[in-house]
Amino acid sequence: MSLPDGYDTAVGERGLKLSGGEKQRVGIARTLLKDPPILLLDEATSALDSETEREIQDALENAGKGRTVISIAHRLSTISDADKIVVLEGGEIVEIGKHSNLLKNRSRYFELWNMQLKAG
Repeated sequence: MSLPDGYDTAVGERGLKLSGGEKQRVGIARTLLKDPPILLLDEATSALDSETEREIQDALENAGKGRTVISIAHRLSTISDADKIVVLEGGEIVEIGKHSNLLKNRSRYFELWNMQLKAG
């Protein structure tokens, strides 16, 4: 933890003094403490570096056991292990399936996945 006083560091309203990634981690922690039956994650790890993102993804996978998790993501690698992926385009559902099946279909998800692979 990079905060000067660790968990005792005072922060301002709306997370003043926190980086974007720190705000995301605090938000995720607060949500998990409430122990909701459904987790709705909207770009939950978008402001995190790759290493921290992987750690948070692992923790969220663990926290998601026994509950419904809905993840909204543009970075497809963050949802590749999902039980079901729903691909939206122009407000319409264009595909539904598991990552491996969507890649086999070679349609929109396949195109998006390959674009992200090339972008690195």
